Amino acid sequence: MTSSPAPSPARQTSTALDHRIENAVGHNLDDLGRYRDDGLLDAADTAVADAHRDLARAERDVTFHRTRLARLASGEFPVDHALLTRIERSVDQLAAAIDERDVQQGRTAAALWPIEAAPPRQGPRQVPAKDIAALLAIAQGAKLHQNLVTQRLAVATRSRTRIPYAQLQRLQESGLVDCDTSRPVHAGQPVTLTDVGRSVLAAPRRAGPPSTTPPPRLAASPAPAHLRR
Repeated sequence: MTSSPAPSPARQTSTALDHRIENAVGHNLDDLGRYRDDGLLDAADTAVADAHRDLARAERDVTFHRTRLARLASGEFPVDHALLTRIERSVDQLAAAIDERDVQQGRTAAALWPIEAAPPRQGPRQVPAKDIAALLAIAQGAKLHQNLVTQRLAVATRSRTRIPYAQLQRLQESGLVDCDTSRPVHAGQPVTLTDVGRSVLAAPRRAGPPSTTPPPRLAASPAPAHLRR
């Protein structure tokens, strides 16, 4: 029995719901998958991303079995009862793949419906670049610690970035992060992104912070000597 090829990335497989998904979540499918892997999506978008991956996988199976059936019927092989048996088996496998694809398409549409039915989302919040960097570090894992000697508080992250306590307070007041105060601070209180914080990181951003200083004007070149008379 011929086995299916190794699955290719979901972004290489088009589905009937791709356009609806991108319109609803506000990201292209490549970014949606990457944000899902980085844990930057809220629950609704995560459900859509997971459902779309299953749908894309099912669509790949349909394509695989359809391509194999087309090859069997192309005239490449001798026409005999063995070929007929292979064609019948391929038809059954294609039918099963289509059924599975339709099931996954229904699940993806169901996950998409709450987002489409919700009020339009507000534009991304403007967050300073240094806070974006702190959120990115916190997304990788972070804890609030208190130094036993100095009693100073600071956030330590897995990326070895240290975030001042004052900045953590500002991020908390903005609703971008949460701190688990159920644990003692000397043991480390986990700091995590809120849904708002994840949406800020997942939102499109400029390559760099906007400049507040106008670009320098080019100095005028001196006029040729015959024009300075």
